Amino acid sequence: MYKRPLILVLLETALELVPPAITTHPSVIKSAKRRRKSPSEILLDVSLHYHAMKNLEKRHKRGRPDIAHISLLEALESPLNKAGYLKIAIHTIEGHAIFIDPLTRIPRNYNRFIGLVEQLFKEGKIPPKSSKPLMYIKTTTLARLLEELGAHGLILLREVCEKKPLSEIIKTAIVEKMAIGIGGFPHGDFDESTITHANLCYSIYEKPLTTFIVVSRVISSAERLYGLLEI
Repeated sequence: MYKRPLILVLLETALELVPPAITTHPSVIKSAKRRRKSPSEILLDVSLHYHAMKNLEKRHKRGRPDIAHISLLEALESPLNKAGYLKIAIHTIEGHAIFIDPLTRIPRNYNRFIGLVEQLFKEGKIPPKSSKPLMYIKTTTLARLLEELGAHGLILLREVCEKKPLSEIIKTAIVEKMAIGIGGFPHGDFDESTITHANLCYSIYEKPLTTFIVVSRVISSAERLYGLLEI
């Protein structure tokens, strides 16, 4: 029976506030006015800001808060997390690290989740005045994030890498105390700066998979290894 937790990190996650370059775009102003917030205080969302994002760098990888929402619901509500065998964190496409207490209850309602993350970006932690926040955010490198999570390395899941059974990948991660990195963006590949941080790189399927599907597969496989589920 394994004792140490699995470390999971969503990488280059498409979770960010509207960048200054497009805060004056009509679609951004419209959605901010509807929310009664400043344009610079709302999350970038391609479903609302598609036209404003047309000239943004790496626009195909940005503006998808729903990816983080579904993935966190999947992870934090899992038997793996409830049994104390999961550490999960986020590194955003803009270089922010979000640390999440395993006891955090992510809102199931998407709009409430958006409001929570906007408050997190504004206040730096949730709850704002807590000495033991459920979530907090800071700007830091991926290397520093892995160090703070207690990871001794990074296993990147990427479809172009060597194919390997997921159970073997998870065993390696647990035994070697390495984090498993999953892309938190909708399209494209990891940046070279992320790839260079990987100690190992494996594929679990030859074609791209959505983030929450990979998160689900990783967690369910880990639950079997920890003896939490019998399938």
